[in-house]
Amino acid sequence: MPPVMSQIDDPKIAFAYLRPACVLLTKEPTLANVETLSEQLRDVQAASLQQLQEYVLFPLRFVLKVPGQRREKLVQAVAEALSNVLERTCVRSWDTLRDLFSELCICLCSPTDPGKPADASEELKSAVLRCLDALLHAAYGDIVFRLYEAAMLPGLGAAISLLLALGEKDKSRDIQAAALKCLQSLILHCDCTQEHVVPSPEERCAVGGTVASFLPGITVAAARIITGDLRQGHAVTVRAIKVWSRSVGLVMDDSQLQSGQSCKTPSPDLGRVRQLLVQRTPDWVKATAGKLCALLKRIISCTSAHQHWRVRLEMVELADHLLATCSRSLKECVGPLLEALVGAINDDEPRVRARCEVALRNVSQRNQSGTSSKNLTDVLSENLHSLATSLPRLMRTSDDQKKLFVLNVFLGYLKVLGPLVSAVLNSAAHLDRISKALMQVLELDVMDVRVVEERSYTDPIESSSGSLDSYTCHTHRKQFLYFTDEKIFSVLMEICRTLGYYGNIYLLTDQLLDLYRQSSAYRKQAAMVLNELVRGAAGIAVAAQAKCLDGSEHRGRAASKEDLKAAVVSVMEEYTSLNNWHLETVSEETDADRQDQQLLSPFRLQSICRSEIVSNSDNSLQVIPSSPTSPPSSSSTIHQLNSNIWQLCIQLEGVACFAQALRRDFRPLLMTSLYPVLEKAGEETLLVSQAALGTIMDISKACGYSSPKELISDNSDYLLNDVSVNLQRLSQHPQAPRVLMVMLAHSDRSLLPLVRDIVQDVLMALDLSYDHSAALFCSVLHALMKALARWFPPTCCRTSKSPSFRTSAEQEDFDVCQFLLDYRKQKELAEGIGIEVDETEDLDVPPPPPPECEDADDVGGPDMKAELPSHLSITKDVMERCIHLLSDPSLRLRLKVLDVLEQCVYVLSEREDELLPMAHRCWPALLQRLTEDPLAVLRAFRVLCTLGETCGDFLKSRVSKEVLPKLGSSLARQAPISAKAGPVYTHTLAYKLQLAVLQGLGSLCQRLDLGEADLDAVCEACLPYLSCRQPIRLQEACLSVFRHLIQVDPDTFWFTLNEIHCPSSYTPPHPDLQPLQLSGMGRPRDEYSDNVLKLLREEFGSDSDR
Repeated sequence: MPPVMSQIDDPKIAFAYLRPACVLLTKEPTLANVETLSEQLRDVQAASLQQLQEYVLFPLRFVLKVPGQRREKLVQAVAEALSNVLERTCVRSWDTLRDLFSELCICLCSPTDPGKPADASEELKSAVLRCLDALLHAAYGDIVFRLYEAAMLPGLGAAISLLLALGEKDKSRDIQAAALKCLQSLILHCDCTQEHVVPSPEERCAVGGTVASFLPGITVAAARIITGDLRQGHAVTVRAIKVWSRSVGLVMDDSQLQSGQSCKTPSPDLGRVRQLLVQRTPDWVKATAGKLCALLKRIISCTSAHQHWRVRLEMVELADHLLATCSRSLKECVGPLLEALVGAINDDEPRVRARCEVALRNVSQRNQSGTSSKNLTDVLSENLHSLATSLPRLMRTSDDQKKLFVLNVFLGYLKVLGPLVSAVLNSAAHLDRISKALMQVLELDVMDVRVVEERSYTDPIESSSGSLDSYTCHTHRKQFLYFTDEKIFSVLMEICRTLGYYGNIYLLTDQLLDLYRQSSAYRKQAAMVLNELVRGAAGIAVAAQAKCLDGSEHRGRAASKEDLKAAVVSVMEEYTSLNNWHLETVSEETDADRQDQQLLSPFRLQSICRSEIVSNSDNSLQVIPSSPTSPPSSSSTIHQLNSNIWQLCIQLEGVACFAQALRRDFRPLLMTSLYPVLEKAGEETLLVSQAALGTIMDISKACGYSSPKELISDNSDYLLNDVSVNLQRLSQHPQAPRVLMVMLAHSDRSLLPLVRDIVQDVLMALDLSYDHSAALFCSVLHALMKALARWFPPTCCRTSKSPSFRTSAEQEDFDVCQFLLDYRKQKELAEGIGIEVDETEDLDVPPPPPPECEDADDVGGPDMKAELPSHLSITKDVMERCIHLLSDPSLRLRLKVLDVLEQCVYVLSEREDELLPMAHRCWPALLQRLTEDPLAVLRAFRVLCTLGETCGDFLKSRVSKEVLPKLGSSLARQAPISAKAGPVYTHTLAYKLQLAVLQGLGSLCQRLDLGEADLDAVCEACLPYLSCRQPIRLQEACLSVFRHLIQVDPDTFWFTLNEIHCPSSYTPPHPDLQPLQLSGMGRPRDEYSDNVLKLLREEFGSDSDR
C-alpha cells in the first residue's frame, strides 16, 4: 500500500497533478478514468480545488453530454465525483449552476418520457440526488436566486415534478427521502446542519411568487405521500410534512402578501412563460386557502394519531409554523391547526407534549400582542363548542383511531383553557352542548343477555378473607354502543375529571342531575359523568399542574370540602331514592319466587316481633300500600333489565367514588349510604353483587377501616336498628334480610349479642307464618349458621370412638397362635359352650365407682342442667324449625332447609348430649328425603355424611337398616347406565348423585364401623364402578370407597379384590399346607384389572408381576 500523502494546497501543483487525468477523461470517457480522477480529487485541498473548479468540472460534465446511451455505472461515478467537488467548493457562475442543474435533472428523467423518472438503479438515483442537493447548497446567494426568475419556470417546474414523482412513487425509502430533501433545498428550507443562504425579504418574496406557480402540485403530491401507505416509513412522512408546511408557509406568508410586492406585473418579454406565473391576489389567496384547508384536514386526520412520535412531532411543527407565518391568509385553517396542537397536548411522548406547550405559548403571545388578549380564549371556546356539537357524529362514524384523536383534542381544549373552563361553562350553550355530547357518546350497549342471566348463587365473601383484587377481578367490563377501545373510555373519564377539576362543581352537578332526572336514556351516562366529576373536583387522577396560555404555571384549585360534601349529598340522595335504587333485575319469577314474595304482599303483611298476630280488624296492623318496588312483571324486557343492572352498578361505583373523594369526611354519610350498599351486596344478580362488594372495600379503605369487617362492626348498631325496623315493614323493605346476611358474612362473634334479638324475631315470624315466609328467611338462617360455624368452630367434631386401633394393630407382628386360640373361643361361644363360666366371671366384677367429678353436696339433689351458650341455643332453635320444614311440599324450600341443617349439625357437634336427641328427631324426615327428587337426595346424603362424622355409633344401626339398602340398590341400578353413557352423561343429575354417594360412602362406613354384612353390601354395590368403562371421576370415587373399606377390614377386602383379579401366585410356607387357590388367579386382564391392581399395590404392596 502506498504511503498516505498530504493534501496538495498549491493550485499550480494541483493543476499539474490533475491535468493528465482530466485530459484523459475528456479523450476517453470511461469508468476507470472517472474513478482515477475521483481518487486524485481527494488529494487536493478545498481552497486549491475552488480555483480549479471550472477546469475539473468540464471533463465530468463533458461525459454527461456525450451523445448516445450511457452506462449507469459511468453516470453514477460521474455524479459521485461531482458531489465530491461541489461539497468542497462554491458555485459562483450562474451558467455553471444552470447547466449542472439541467444536466442532473436529465439524468433522473426517462429518455422516452422526460416528465417521468428514469427506470434506473437505486444507486444511480441516490448519487444524482446527492449531487443535486450538493449543487443547491454550493450555489452562491447572488446566483441561487436566479433559479427562481420567471425565465427558469419551465426548468424549475420540471425539476419539482421529477422530485415529487420520486418522493411519491419510488420503491426505495431512501430515494423518497432524498428526493424530498432536495425539494426542501429547492424551496430554501433545508433543515440540515450546513450553512444556508438567508434571503432578504425581497428575495423571499420573489421565491414565494415563483413557488406559488407550483404550490398546487407540491401540496397535493406531498399530501398524498403524507396520507399514503404506512409501510413507507416515518422518515418519508416527516420529510413530506416538512415540504408541505414550508412550501405553504413560503407562498402564503402574511408579510409577503401584505407588502404588495406579491402582485407585481410580469414582464411582457416572457412570452408563453407568462402563463405559468401566478399573481397572489386576494382572490387567489382566498381560493387557495380554501383548498389548502381541505388538504390540511386530511393531513391532520392521518398524522395526529400516527403510531410514530416523530410524525406527530412534525405535525406540531407544521401547526406552529403556519400559525406563525400564515394566520391571516389561512384564516380557515386556524381552527384545524389549533385543534392539532390541542390534541397533541395529551400525547404519550414527552417530547411531543413539550413542543406542543411551547407552540401554544407562542400562539398565545402572538395573540396577546394583537388587538385583544381574549381572542384566543374565544377561538378555543368556539372550537370546543363546535367539537362538542360534532362529537356524537364523529363517534358514530369514525374508526377508533380517529375517535381517540377527537377525544384527545376535546381534553386538550379543557387543559389549555385550564381555570377558564369555569368561565366557558357559564355559557348555557356550551354547558348544554358539552353535557349532551357526553350523554350521547357514553351510551351503553345493554343487549348482552349474560348480564341478566348471571346469578350470584354463592354466599357473600367471607370477611377479612379477600383482598380488593378478589372483589374486582371478575367485574364485567362495560360495553359501549359507539366504541370498544378501553383507551377511548379512559380519555372520556379524564375529560369528566378535568371538567370537575376546573369547573364549578355546583353548576355541573345541577346540570347532570337535571339530565339524570330528565330521561331514563341519559341516566346511566349522567351517573358515570357525575362520579368522575366528583373525583375530579377532589383532585383524584387529574394533572395537578399545567401551563397557562401565557406560559406561567398554575395549579387548578380543587373544590373545598364543604362544596364537595354538599354535591355528594345531593347526588347520593338521588342515587339512593326509591325509584332509582330498587330497580328490577330479574327477568321472570318462578312459583317458588312468588311464594317468597307472598309475604311482601300488603294483604299478608306481618309484624316481625314478639307480639301476637292480630286479626284484620279495627285494631290490626295497618295495611301499607305496596311500593314501586313490586315484584318484576314478565313484561320486563331483557333490554330494560340489563339497563337497570348497569344503572345500579354505576351508582354503586359512584358511592365508592364519593368515599374516595371525601376520605374520612365520608364517615358521617355512612348512616345513609352503607345500608343501601349492603342491600345490593346481597343481590342475586352477579354484576350488582360484585359491584356492591367492591364498593364496600373502597368505602372501608377510604374511611380508614382496615377491612369490611371493621367497617360493619363499627357501624353495626344503627345498621341492625334499620334491619329490625325494616323487617317489620317487609313489604316496603324486601331487601332487609339480605342486609342481615351480608352483615353476618362480614362480621365476627362480637355481633352475636346485637343480632340475637333479631334472630328471635325472625324465628318467631317463621313460626307464625312459615307458609309464606319460610323460603324468604331460610337464606338468612343459612347465613346465620355459617357465621356461627365460622365464629365458634367445634373443638371436637367426633363424639364416639374411632376404630383407629385397626391401624395400630396392623403395625404389630401377626401372632398366628393367638389368632387361632381367639378363633376357637369365639366358635365355642357361638355353639353355647363356656357361657356359664363367662357369666360367673362377670358376677365377680365389682360395679364401677361413681364419677370422681361428682360433688358430695349434689348427691340426692335435683338434676340441674347448665345453661347453653347463646350460639348453641340459637342453633338448637334453628334446628327445631328445620325438622318441621324438612317435609315442606316445596322442593326449593327443602333444599334450603337441608343446607341449614348441615350447618346446625356441625355447630352442635361439640355438645353430644344436645346433638344426639336432635339427630334422633330429624332422622325420619331426613330418611324420607333420601327417597325423593335426586336434588334432595344429593343434599340429604351430604347431611347424612355430616351426621355420621359427628354422631358416630349412634347412627350405626339406623344407617345399616334404613340407608345402605337404598343407596346400594340405587348405585347398582345406575352402574350399567353410566358404564354405557357418553361424555354428556357427566352433566346429568344422576351422575352427580352417583358421584356424591360414592365420595361420601367410604368415610361413612369407616366412621360408623359397620358390620361384615353391611360392608359386603357396600362392596357389592360399588364393585361395578371399578370398571374402566365408568366415567373417570366415578372410578376415582369408587377407589376412595375401597380405601376406606380396607381400613375397616383389610383381610376381607384383600380376599375380595384377589377374587376379582389376582396378580400373583402364593406358594405355601410349608409342604403340609394346601396350595392357596383364588378365583382371580390365572384370569386374563379385564375391565376391572387396572383399578384392582392399583388398590392392591397402594394398600397391600402386591407385586403385579405374575
